[in-house]
Amino acid sequence: MKELTKAEEQVMQYLWEIEKGFLADIVDQFPDPKPAYTTISTVVRVLVNKGFIGFKTYGKSNQYFPKISKKDYAKAFVKNTVKSFFNNSASKLVSFFATENELSITELEQLKKQVEEQIELKKKSKK
Repeated sequence: MKELTKAEEQVMQYLWEIEKGFLADIVDQFPDPKPAYTTISTVVRVLVNKGFIGFKTYGKSNQYFPKISKKDYAKAFVKNTVKSFFNNSASKLVSFFATENELSITELEQLKKQVEEQIELKKKSKK
């Protein structure tokens, strides 16, 4: 899966949020001062060409919708990050976040709980 530029990702974030909409609906999601309508139109066209966005035509207007879910994109993005920066090791990624990002005790406890739950699920699936 191709990575998105910052502008493309921002458009996708808004489209994931509204689920479907016309170009004006997407532009309306941006905070003031809003980017030019033509700028967003260009980014949307690129996203259509990359296969991230689909559309339905109503007269002369297109209603756009994401063709890939936010979760699927995040999964591919994280997988690529792990491969590129952490020698394809998810444990190195988790270790990095645990030591370099000043996680709170609550966040570390939540992370520990999630890891323990996954350990139990994997043990049960081996039986």
